[in-house]
Amino acid sequence: MKFVGIVGSNAEQSYNRKLLEFIRRHFKLKFELEVLEIDEVPMFNQDEKWDESFQLRLLYNKITRADGVIIATPEHNHTITAALKSVLEWLSFEVHPFENKPVMIVGASYYDQGTSRAQVHLRKILDAPGVNAYTLPGNEFLLGKAKEAFDDEGNITNEGTVKFLETCLDNFMKYVEVVSKLKKPKPIEPEDLDVTKPIATTIQGIDPDDPEWVEKAAAMVGAVSGDTYVKLDHGILTVDQINMFLKSMPFELTYADDNNQFLYYNNAHQDPDTMLAKRVPSQSGNRLSTVHNSLPAGRMKNVEWVVGTLRNGNQEYVRTLIPNPHSPVLNTHNYQAMYYPDGSYAGINEIVFNFRPWLEWYLETTGQQLVGGSGPFAPAGGQAKADATSGASDAGSHSDNSAGEADATSGASSH
Repeated sequence: MKFVGIVGSNAEQSYNRKLLEFIRRHFKLKFELEVLEIDEVPMFNQDEKWDESFQLRLLYNKITRADGVIIATPEHNHTITAALKSVLEWLSFEVHPFENKPVMIVGASYYDQGTSRAQVHLRKILDAPGVNAYTLPGNEFLLGKAKEAFDDEGNITNEGTVKFLETCLDNFMKYVEVVSKLKKPKPIEPEDLDVTKPIATTIQGIDPDDPEWVEKAAAMVGAVSGDTYVKLDHGILTVDQINMFLKSMPFELTYADDNNQFLYYNNAHQDPDTMLAKRVPSQSGNRLSTVHNSLPAGRMKNVEWVVGTLRNGNQEYVRTLIPNPHSPVLNTHNYQAMYYPDGSYAGINEIVFNFRPWLEWYLETTGQQLVGGSGPFAPAGGQAKADATSGASDAGSHSDNSAGEADATSGASSH
């Protein structure tokens, strides 16, 4: 499970931030928690645009995709902070990321009552029209005397307190599982697969379907190559080193941006016909409608569904297994959403690989074996179980044709 934690204070020193950081570290094997700040969110003003604030866009996108939200609230004058109230106003006026979202409230305070009044008030706010969150009932974690509660490493020192916090978090995880069954995905709007809405990084003036798009686009923008250094997030590599790094991946990789333009694949095969998802150099730069033009019209709707599902944040990835006549091959496609720094959708990273060698290595290494299941890939007997966490089992539910086939030139599956 992936949760986001919202620090309910804009102060530099906050025991509620400490509490969330402790939860993130101490319970990292139970769930993933990303701690988000509200210190740069402007005071709510309905005459201003919410999306002009980077931090509000980030909060909106992260909350939308999270399985659940944990809010750590201080208590100021028997209520929540003005900063947190302003965030909730922004995110319930024109946009509503908390709607039907499971939320847990925790709080730390200097005094004995541990934000009890603020938590009661926050519950009422989260239940208000426009917010409509599903707030975890009971399980009130009220950390009093916060100055004495943490050691120098930021750990809660009282073992009983930690155990009670764990109980509350375990209950929240169960609550999220129940509430997730009530969640309705956002409606998917028709996708423009013809690259008619340029984005900031779109190279204009060259037909995307030009077979020499890469060379012409590189010349137009002065793209670097060879032994020119590129500064990355956590390192410096030359363009040649980046190419070698990507080609050495034991996967076929592709990237299409949020304008649905197919920009890259790691061309590591001398013969494209040996690829699990065939790609040819002339496809780089193509419109997705061109890349997938060998698909029947009905299957193109499935391409739109995958893109729209990832763009909406209904799922962070879609996985599918393509039936293959060669039994040694488990042709696995993973469509992973990519995001800009503000958390908004930036395109799709597709990873294609034969899962069977990985599976056989794991079984041999651990001494285990597959038993039970049903379907074309399963051992005889038993029933297959869908992946309930990722939503991957829903990948074919929008299509009348549940048996996926790979597109001979694009690798696009029927889902």
